[in-house]
Amino acid sequence: MAGTTARWAAALRDAARAGVRIERGTLTPLLALRGTCGVALVIGVTLWLGSPQLAVSSAFGAFASGIATFQRSYRPRAVLALGAAAGLSVSAFLGYVLAGHVGAFTVLLVVWAFGAGMAWAAGPVSGVVAAFTVAMMLVVVTLPSSVPQAALHAGIIALGGVVQAVLIAVFPIRRWAARREALADALAGVADYARRLREDPTAPFDPVPLMEARDAAAVTPRQARRRPRQLHGYRQLAERYRPVLASLADPVVGGVPAPPGQARERVRALLAAAATVLDATARAIRRGEHVRVPDEALAVLRVPADGPVLPPVPARKAALRLIALTEETVEAAQAPVEVAPADGRPYLRRPTGPGQIPVALRTLRREMRASSPIFRHALRLAAVAGTGYLLGQALPTRHGYWVGLTVVMVLRPDFSATAERGAARLVGTVAGVALGGAVLALSDPGPYLAAAFAVAAVFLLYALIRTGFMVMSACTGAYVVFLLGVAGAEWAQTVLERIELTLLGGALALVSYAVFPAWETPRLRERLADWLTAAGTFAVAVLDGFGTPRAGTHRRVREALLDTRAARWEWDQATARAGAEPVRHRGLPRRRATDAQAALGTLARSAMLAEAHLPAPGTPGDRGAATFAAALRETLPDADRAVRAGAEPDWTPVRAALAHWQRHAEHPDGVALRAAELITDALDELSDAVTTPAA
Repeated sequence: MAGTTARWAAALRDAARAGVRIERGTLTPLLALRGTCGVALVIGVTLWLGSPQLAVSSAFGAFASGIATFQRSYRPRAVLALGAAAGLSVSAFLGYVLAGHVGAFTVLLVVWAFGAGMAWAAGPVSGVVAAFTVAMMLVVVTLPSSVPQAALHAGIIALGGVVQAVLIAVFPIRRWAARREALADALAGVADYARRLREDPTAPFDPVPLMEARDAAAVTPRQARRRPRQLHGYRQLAERYRPVLASLADPVVGGVPAPPGQARERVRALLAAAATVLDATARAIRRGEHVRVPDEALAVLRVPADGPVLPPVPARKAALRLIALTEETVEAAQAPVEVAPADGRPYLRRPTGPGQIPVALRTLRREMRASSPIFRHALRLAAVAGTGYLLGQALPTRHGYWVGLTVVMVLRPDFSATAERGAARLVGTVAGVALGGAVLALSDPGPYLAAAFAVAAVFLLYALIRTGFMVMSACTGAYVVFLLGVAGAEWAQTVLERIELTLLGGALALVSYAVFPAWETPRLRERLADWLTAAGTFAVAVLDGFGTPRAGTHRRVREALLDTRAARWEWDQATARAGAEPVRHRGLPRRRATDAQAALGTLARSAMLAEAHLPAPGTPGDRGAATFAAALRETLPDADRAVRAGAEPDWTPVRAALAHWQRHAEHPDGVALRAAELITDALDELSDAVTTPAA
């Protein structure tokens, strides 16, 4: 019992520290000003033509729609604003209609909260926006009205989103900025990889920037026609650099010894020059200007006229490919051309509005299972939102809805995010409410001045939205206090209440997670097995390309690589969440998880090294590579089940295929055979990691 208490205390302490940390985010004053103008227009018009109460209730539409436009998404900001406004208006209308009927409203709230929880299956942006719709439903319980009045309020809330969308269309600000940043980050990430390879030939590659760039590259047909030419093609070039750089630097597969020497120094110079070209390209894309590559780097990336680039080893082929890639990059910088993806389509397609419906339905069906963290989050959110509302109704206060509101804004699918947001919400709310109360006490404003204070709080929120949830909570707390001033409410009597109710809601969210958790720690073996299957399939695709060179190999390798990246990302996210959870390991201690991660990283890297040397279609194949690939393909399903069950995977067929290949190899020093040897060693290391008892 003492150990459990200590783990919970340590986990909550670490989460609280992370939650109240202020991050150094990018400030976007022009975007903040545009979003603030939308809120100001809605508040000003409703205050002028309607009443203070109408202004208060309608301000939430423009406010929440504005926040939706700041979420990290590659959808048009206007679409995000309209989507958020539509959800807010519908939830507000239903909430207004049923606010006077506690039983019916509770049922509606539970169902709506469950749907909002399941919205996380479509991504964080959908989850955040859906949470705002539940918050809207909770806020309106203080404003009972007739059906016509409910329709009026819902229409004004929707108008807030329309105003934000119109402002975005009329005053576009860096329309393609998010995609430029993602593509530039991908190129800069590959450049950083090249520099790290100069010092460490086996340095790991971080695929996340390339994954983000791929997501950003998906566009609708209309966007494809309007996309700047500078956003065409560079992502495919960045992808092609990755295996070539690794193969050139690796002392085993590349064949250039790691100790200093003429060949190694030439490799280091090529890597540095490639990094310079990539950095220059990233900088130009980020700023929307022409690429300027230093002449010194271009001089290094020329084939000497008096001899080969490198000794006649595999690294020479990689060096020539690297030089060709940099030449292609420089030429594309002068006259950007679109490089078709490996699947032959002119661009990655993002489904339009109607096209998203079947995708969302398939995603929801996939998550509708008891073991899904999203499904468990939806059940938890539905239960706690309903409980928080009923608890608030039972408390002797008009603002009991703040309990459920805090739960909705704090609760997330994973424990660490929930705890961090709980601490940030508490500290931020106390600071914001106290500051807002002090301003009202000193100024004693009327409705219009209080509305001006509220607009100022919104501007600060939008401008500082990248600095963390605590700052957002502080600005939101001040915004709510100023809106109470607009309505003429006795804000001084509610400040302490809101702080207490925030604390109660945060505690309720944490208790709900302890009662009905979705821990990642027990699921680490499942994530590891998924990664093993994906990485093994990638290795099979590469080696099968050596065994039977044919058309379509690069496409199969590319698809397997994307699956491997997704599985690796899921593993990284799972281990990060598991490290913050207050539970003991259940089958895979941290040390063994680290060893297994290193082994699978080596497996994927070994396949990546061989990828740079895939033979052209129609060339003679390597029978040993085909046999090894077949053995690995047949062994993977059983190995997947063994890792999930905690048993030792049996790699005997793989070792036998490797031994036969080594005895009958036509080229004992060939790239494919070297990669297969590294892959087999990595599989043995994985077996040791997942089966060796913890010390």
